[in-house]
Amino acid sequence: MRALNPVYSALPTTIFEHMSGLARSSGAINLGQGFPDAPPPPALTAAVTRAMAERSQHYPPMAGVPELRDAIAGFYRRRQRLDLSRDEVIVTSGATEAIAAAVLAVISPGDHVLLFQPAYDAYAPLVRRMGAVPVFVPLRPPHWHYDRAAIEAALTPRTRAMIINDPLNPTGSVMDAATRAMIAAIAVAHDLFVICDEVWETVRFDGGTHVSLLAEPGMATRTVKIGSAGKIFGATGWKVGWMVAAPDVAAVLAKAHQFLTFTTPPMLQWAVAEGLGDDGLIDATVAGWAASRAVLNQGLAACGFAVMPGVATWFTCIDLAASAIALDDRTVAERMVREAGVASIPLSALWEGCDAPRHVLRLCHCKPAAMLDEAIGRIARWRERLIQS
Repeated sequence: MRALNPVYSALPTTIFEHMSGLARSSGAINLGQGFPDAPPPPALTAAVTRAMAERSQHYPPMAGVPELRDAIAGFYRRRQRLDLSRDEVIVTSGATEAIAAAVLAVISPGDHVLLFQPAYDAYAPLVRRMGAVPVFVPLRPPHWHYDRAAIEAALTPRTRAMIINDPLNPTGSVMDAATRAMIAAIAVAHDLFVICDEVWETVRFDGGTHVSLLAEPGMATRTVKIGSAGKIFGATGWKVGWMVAAPDVAAVLAKAHQFLTFTTPPMLQWAVAEGLGDDGLIDATVAGWAASRAVLNQGLAACGFAVMPGVATWFTCIDLAASAIALDDRTVAERMVREAGVASIPLSALWEGCDAPRHVLRLCHCKPAAMLDEAIGRIARWRERLIQS
């Protein structure tokens, strides 16, 4: 039998599917994989139902329906002061497809690509599948800062691109202005493309407004910005994402996209277009997550857990060592789902190499308050038994 592609045949099941599978089989509360338990906002559901009844259900334009491409451009014009047109927007079936299309369009075999750890676990396999080489730059806890010296030390004559995730999953940290300027200066000086995974751009709890690397001087023609309706509205199963880039770059991104999923269901696109025009709907959705985040963070702190800094995403990280738990994060995650009935994600699973921090555990907070309260109680009782044993 012929060998299958080694990039994929050697891969384990993702940590998200592994932990969710354990949660399903054991009946545990799933605070591992990131998704809200609640449905999307009723206005969005009504919009998709109306579109199903009144509009076409056949192939939409490959780059996305014009209404959604215009809505995405308008959304970024209002909220991030980006001067965009529909020609700079390509709709995809989720942000992971957008990342894949961007990698296919930007990177060639033999290129080196900078990845910052901890990293979404799709980045490195996609880079390797292109025949390119991922080069990892670590971000260190507790503040996960980007270190200029470390970035420049990782550059080689073959470095072609970098992939940035801001706000950062799993840590909830956000780039400051100085870091954005530094990343942009490096990209311009070394003629690098930057794929910016900015799917968490609206999910912030510090009162701040997201600023895209796309807006930095010199970055308009060397940036691919990626967004996600799933993260903006909590509609993860809809799988509506997009890429934003200069028109000539977007045209090449579209050619990569056309041979992945080609199109995204049009009724979902029309509904998302309506939602993106409603700032009140977006802000109310985030306010709901802010309330559930407070339940988890304050509840964990009250039970003696060390909650790490983080101002964005659906995730809270806890420092196990500072919480008097001497086990590594993978062991804690495996034992906690079985013994406490709560699933989580070990941060070291989003890191390649032997230098991963092994004392950080990620929990998802965009869940009902009653579920979070029950999970906190289970974790706290498990921790007490562990300390006493």
